[in-house]
Amino acid sequence: MNKKRRIQAFLFVVPALVVLAVFVYVPLLSNIFNSLHSFGLSSTTKEWMGLANYKQLFTDKTILICLKNNILYAIISIIFQVGGGLVLAAVLEDVAFRKSAPIFRTIYFIPTILSMTVVCLLFEFIYNPQMGLLNSFLSTVGLDSLTKVWLGSKKTAMYAIIAVSQWQSFGYVTMLFIVAIQKIPHELYEAAEVDGAGKIQRFFSITVPQVRQMMFVTMVLTVVGAFTVFNEPYILTGGGPGTATEVLALYMYQTGFVKNNMGYASAIAMLIFVITAILSSVQFMTIGTEKEDR
Repeated sequence: MNKKRRIQAFLFVVPALVVLAVFVYVPLLSNIFNSLHSFGLSSTTKEWMGLANYKQLFTDKTILICLKNNILYAIISIIFQVGGGLVLAAVLEDVAFRKSAPIFRTIYFIPTILSMTVVCLLFEFIYNPQMGLLNSFLSTVGLDSLTKVWLGSKKTAMYAIIAVSQWQSFGYVTMLFIVAIQKIPHELYEAAEVDGAGKIQRFFSITVPQVRQMMFVTMVLTVVGAFTVFNEPYILTGGGPGTATEVLALYMYQTGFVKNNMGYASAIAMLIFVITAILSSVQFMTIGTEKEDR
């Protein structure tokens, strides 16, 4: 009987294993193979390169620029999306906002369901130096000195792109934290209130520890998203001006499909995979440590 159940259990797992093999493991192994060769999109043969493509990663100055931009993207995203999302979720779940919370949840979540292409086109208009809403607003309130060519300046282009991502993803992270906060027993807040703890004290002593696991989940999502970001820089600047907004995913695309160097593009893809896998593993191991401590 036990053997029959094991066979049945295995049969239920088989479809998932097939999907993983077809869409994850086979492409991954294929990409590793491709990264060891030199070839183009129309090539009928592949030239063996060994580790030459990987050695090029360490001498490619554009890779360093990409890593810098991706790291900046990740840091700002963690601060605004994870940190800001947690604060906003706590505010919306406060008793004072309980009646109006559903309306605000909808408002903050709307950007998440919009197409990134639509969002980028919207922000292209906002950032437009001549007729854009941002410069027009700054001029109207007497801050003409702050008006800039937001997407055309090396100093502001990357921050302008990151701002688009924060606006679009902020509501999603907030909703995840709202779900986590709603699972916290109200008795904890009532007991803290009886002891004279204020709202800020209750936030740091009850809310933050209770949603720690969700915090790590959102950090994983945010960091992985920061190192695989493509749409925003591709649509808004194409990596420019110069290489100021170049990120790993965009550079991989340009190397493979514009420069027709699919072997090196595969090596860049492996770099993205290794970075995201390491960061995710570290965060998941941290979650496991937290659970063991409890």
